[in-house]
Amino acid sequence: MSRADGGQSSGGATPLGLYVHVPFCASTCDFCAFYQTSPTADGVRGFLQSIEKEMTLVPRARRVDTVFWGGGTPGLLSPRDLGRLGELVQNYCGGTSPAEWSVEMAPASVTEARLRALKDVGVTRISMGAQSFQPALLDALGRQHTLEQIHRAYERIRAVGFASVNIDLMFALPGQDEAAWLADLEEGLALAPDHISTYCLTFEEDTKLWVKLSEGKVKLDPQHEAKLYELTWERLAAAGYAQYEVSNFARPGHVCQHNLNTWSMFEWVGFGPSAASQFAGWRGANPSDLQRWQDEVAVGTRMSDDRVELTPALLAEDALIFGLRMNAGVDPVALARRFPAGAWSAARGVLGRLIDSELAERSADGRVRLTTRGRLVADAVGGEIMDAMSA
Repeated sequence: MSRADGGQSSGGATPLGLYVHVPFCASTCDFCAFYQTSPTADGVRGFLQSIEKEMTLVPRARRVDTVFWGGGTPGLLSPRDLGRLGELVQNYCGGTSPAEWSVEMAPASVTEARLRALKDVGVTRISMGAQSFQPALLDALGRQHTLEQIHRAYERIRAVGFASVNIDLMFALPGQDEAAWLADLEEGLALAPDHISTYCLTFEEDTKLWVKLSEGKVKLDPQHEAKLYELTWERLAAAGYAQYEVSNFARPGHVCQHNLNTWSMFEWVGFGPSAASQFAGWRGANPSDLQRWQDEVAVGTRMSDDRVELTPALLAEDALIFGLRMNAGVDPVALARRFPAGAWSAARGVLGRLIDSELAERSADGRVRLTTRGRLVADAVGGEIMDAMSA
């Protein structure tokens, strides 16, 4: 049984993840909408103290299966501070390291000392945001690293010996034609990472790129984007990277289990400013402000933003939407057993229409998967399911 249909962790309970948002960043990339702030000595010290306090507010209910540090740029922390944060996580996990522990890093912040500190606390997976190997495109994104830094950082990560290494690449960038994207893909493949994430550029509100879009300085081109999607899927498959989600590809044994568990609507606890949680019957996020988060934690409050009760109907809807984004697809019968309160009559109607229009297909074992055409419009499919199941 797949995790999307109700799988369990190796300990017998449903999986539990832990996410830590490290908000510090040296600069803001033009496309980035994640909460971030400039690092200061006092800011980092207060962050670590508040993480320790916040962890006392959420007693660990069972074994933690996966950990993920995102940002911001977690790699901006000093080796000593990375070690301290790692110790806090280990303590929360009961003194043992989880089976998978991922950390995002930017090429410019990768040093041997930082990597050693991460390896020493139990980190198993590094995800490096390369985005592009072409200086002009990196500049268009506002990225603060060079081609040389990407290669040097990757060599250092491999030398330290992490179990899995991922690189992030972006396509449909301003000024990026088909040949430029294929060149980036080839250079990424030449590094031979264990996992590759490829993201189509999106224009999030309150970003510099959103402003450029609203001013007409950059334009959307859905047909161009669809072509790049298909080229990506074909090239990575030929290179031995199996697609397991719309934007994610891995060699055998290197899928990101933390993300799989999240997409499968299992539980995770988020610590740090803006960190989201789905735990103990509630979904919500910490405030996207370092000082406000610290103030709330100091008085025993967390997850105060966008707080909603996790009803079985909501979980059923989200499990179907995110499950269809994964290449394994979903077993509607198993999902209905797991979330019996879902609007399954409406869901079956949508699935039937998707199959009739060849956006999805049903296998002999009853699983429903999006076809290549369906994955190209996965966001629209999700919207249709949401409308039907929440009506």
